[in-house]
Amino acid sequence: MKKFNNTIKAIFLFTLLSFSFGCNKFLDINPLYTQDAENFFENKEDYERALIGAYDLLQSSFATLWVGEIASDNAIAGGESVSDTRGLHEIEAMTHNAVNNELRSIFRWNYAGITRANYLLENRNKIDFEGKDKIIAEATFLRAYYYFELVKYFGDVPLIVDKRLGADEVTKIDRTPRSEVYAQIEKDLNDAAAVLDWNNPVKGRITKGACLALLGKVYLYQDKFAQSAATLDIVIKQNKYSLIADYTDLFSVANEGNSETVFDVEYSGAEGGSYGCLICLEGNAAVGFQGIRQYNGPVYGDGNSYNLPTQNLYDAFAANDIRREATVLDIDAFIAKQPNAANITYAKGAGGHTGFYNNKYIKRQGEIGLPDNDLTSHVNYRSIRYADVLLMAAEAHNRSTSPNDILAKSYLNEVRNRVNMPDITSSGSQLTEDIWAERRFELSGEGHRFFDLVRTGKAAAAITGFTPGKNELFPIPQVEIDLSGGNWSQNNNY
Repeated sequence: MKKFNNTIKAIFLFTLLSFSFGCNKFLDINPLYTQDAENFFENKEDYERALIGAYDLLQSSFATLWVGEIASDNAIAGGESVSDTRGLHEIEAMTHNAVNNELRSIFRWNYAGITRANYLLENRNKIDFEGKDKIIAEATFLRAYYYFELVKYFGDVPLIVDKRLGADEVTKIDRTPRSEVYAQIEKDLNDAAAVLDWNNPVKGRITKGACLALLGKVYLYQDKFAQSAATLDIVIKQNKYSLIADYTDLFSVANEGNSETVFDVEYSGAEGGSYGCLICLEGNAAVGFQGIRQYNGPVYGDGNSYNLPTQNLYDAFAANDIRREATVLDIDAFIAKQPNAANITYAKGAGGHTGFYNNKYIKRQGEIGLPDNDLTSHVNYRSIRYADVLLMAAEAHNRSTSPNDILAKSYLNEVRNRVNMPDITSSGSQLTEDIWAERRFELSGEGHRFFDLVRTGKAAAAITGFTPGKNELFPIPQVEIDLSGGNWSQNNNY
């Protein structure tokens, strides 16, 4: 997946995955390679390869881009039919249960990333070399990132640190209280931030800014507002990041890695997988899947019509907010403006049609992935943007026990001024509401909405079918509970 190291061999990822499941040796038939999991780390290049293996699971971010929107009031599942990727349709309707392929994939992929990071960290003391501390720090960040994803989705999850978990141990480990998992995430991010620099010479790799921005978000999700504000202020005051002038150019391939980039998930789009193995892709699956079904026309490429924005989202924007069209493509309005409108065609999927498409992550002509454009793309996922940092800092300052609404408004209005929207002048609880509303306008289509609604207590009012005391979390996949020998309890009301 990663663009930043062309020397990494794809076979390593398979090998490392094999190690993750406890394989100690290959078949003893005069093997060409004798290296196994226990003697793998012999030089700097081995640590780099292991780190790339841990990075590789970031490609699963497309799943959060989907679920974070489809589970909210921002989007519907769409697609060819309701039976096609049924799990997404169940999430949209809030009828999902513990047997859901999409949720199980998210659970497994993030734990695969944790296992790969733990494999490196368990072997951190094998040898010494210049730059090892940076490699260790990046692996530590990645472990924190994957655990944060798991906590957001599932709450209490088994906490495994600095070791791989053997199959015989699964029945002996419990789900760890969310507070303890959060404590480990905080420790990991603080440890990584203490080592890493604000700039990383390798494109797409973790920086101090990414560590602190994620740490600020982790604090915010726990209502640790003073700590969140202080942490995010460090990122802001560094003056390393800034909002780009043209919001409509934020998501183009040509403008990747701009001044607003705090942390991107890098995709190459150079290799495809299959519909049966989306995690095998080396590109962003969301882009092709979210394209216009059987489209024949200018600007855009065709796709599978998933994750379709709702009328509710479109109507939430002010008519003069340029972010509306930059976020939501009104396909019929777009076609009507074209000189050859009568010749432009597309199809509506039976899985639902709103007339809208995600204009941030949608396949455009000239932005192609291989070998199947509907499966992969080299469009990066903007995991943490500077605008998100500003809005999180605004919320943290506003909701602190000693609020600083003046600073909160300055951060909020910096985001609004970029798109020529008037300043917000409110304070107190109304300012809180204004900040939350701004998060929707600024970040819609990027996978944040459901989790924002849950953490702010707005989900029940906004999401049709949402059951308080249940749908704040997703169910632990039943197969994982079965594999634990029934040792893991299920989340409430599933």
